[in-house]
Amino acid sequence: MLSRLLPEQNIHFTQDELTWQEAVTRVARPLVEAGDVTPEYVQAMLDSITAGGTYIDLGHGIALAHARPEHGVVRTGISMLRLREPAPLLGLPEHPVDLYFCFAAADADAHMRAMASLARILSDARTRQALRDATSAPEVVTLINEFEDSE
Repeated sequence: MLSRLLPEQNIHFTQDELTWQEAVTRVARPLVEAGDVTPEYVQAMLDSITAGGTYIDLGHGIALAHARPEHGVVRTGISMLRLREPAPLLGLPEHPVDLYFCFAAADADAHMRAMASLARILSDARTRQALRDATSAPEVVTLINEFEDSE
């Protein structure tokens, strides 16, 4: 499931030091460029995080940025951004994040299936480390495919 929603063009790496706002905006960029979400969706994510706190922090240095479908989701999609240095959520040092994912679900069914797939992958410590060690989008796609094939 995840391998279909996270193509190579949606996986990026940066050496830039970013704020959490810049990281959320940048991780969403491939979805905006592909027409999967509107720019309003990005703003809705930023507003939601500002108002709701660190709820997107999944632990282990991973954040899953998302907003409600009615805020600009056109098609279900996922993107990933790996940072060289963590960008703490809301600037809080107790919430360092170096793996940002953007999740856009067009409907509840797609939401549940994609979330379950992502949760299984990110719950595996070896896979999390392999995502951090990856140096290219094809390498990330291969990791995800191998994980899904092993299930």
